Amino acid sequence: MTDPVKAMPAAQDPWAAWPNATQRRIAASALDSFAERGFHGTSLRHIAQGSGLSTAALYVHFASKEEVLFALARHGHALALALVREAAADPDPGRALDVLVRAFTGWHAEHRTLARVVQYELGALDGDHRAEVLDLRRQTERTVRDLVGRGAAAGVLSVPDVRAATAAILSLGIDVARWYEPGGRWTPDELGAHYAELAAGLLGMRDPGRHRMPDHG
Repeated sequence: MTDPVKAMPAAQDPWAAWPNATQRRIAASALDSFAERGFHGTSLRHIAQGSGLSTAALYVHFASKEEVLFALARHGHALALALVREAAADPDPGRALDVLVRAFTGWHAEHRTLARVVQYELGALDGDHRAEVLDLRRQTERTVRDLVGRGAAAGVLSVPDVRAATAAILSLGIDVARWYEPGGRWTPDELGAHYAELAAGLLGMRDPGRHRMPDHG
């Protein structure tokens, strides 16, 4: 069986995990309702109405609203993990970090609603579902931690505590989903570039200009 995380390109359509248009409509409706009402304030009827289906038709695809939330949470975390892995694969740890922060920050701005829901509604998941999503989160953290450690070992980064540095970098990107709104001062790409500069300073990157990806504007 194909690993959906390994098979998932970083720039993928966020709804591409759902194989048909009906499931995409359900996922999009659930996301909007969770964002507006919260998980506990959302009913299956809300999701069905938003997707143009009857509640009975919804059950053909998902057994409960928790199952829809799990699908969204798993998919959102898998997308984030895929782009982090892709960036971290660069053999130059400085350049890898620059690309990673740009991509991770930009993704949380571009897909802020999905990112916000899967972060803040995690506690509503059943035990096994929550454990699976938390495992994806741990894989993301481990990938970034290994990259920061590799950069420190190579003398590219200067960090007193790799774990703390990793938490800071991830927190910067994740928090973007909380406050970012389109049409503001920065586009997702511009914000990613700014955050990459901040991360370089935060981690004491040696000669950051040498590792920075060129901006296209």
